[in-house]
Amino acid sequence: MLHHIAYVSTAVHLMSTDELTEILDQARAINQDAGVTGLLLYKDRSFVQVLEGEESTVREIYGRILVDPRHTRVTTLFDEPLARRDLGDWSMGFVRPSDEELAGVEGYSHFLERDYPLRDFLADLTRAKKLLLHFRSKA
Repeated sequence: MLHHIAYVSTAVHLMSTDELTEILDQARAINQDAGVTGLLLYKDRSFVQVLEGEESTVREIYGRILVDPRHTRVTTLFDEPLARRDLGDWSMGFVRPSDEELAGVEGYSHFLERDYPLRDFLADLTRAKKLLLHFRSKA
């Protein structure tokens, strides 16, 4: 059965581009092998992540996230069954790094940029998508 978990947390320090890229690479490898999709957004020490996949797998990955020393104050926003994957082609969004630094980074999403086309995204507003829109409005 599909399941999704969303959380917010605070990085223990302002993350560098190299640190964020390392997190992206680690998450992509783990999630791809496990069949988990979703995304991770970061801005000014704040993380928002949505994980979606088989319930036991999502819970196992989330358990590792909860004890990751790179962040603190992890707060679960929702933890519930999912009818269908919402974010199958997303992986991570950065805000702070420059376009030059992000050029060629596989999985980078322009979602937080004001000119990102939202038409298709808004067609079916699930809880995860509403959360992402809220985070985007604060960026």
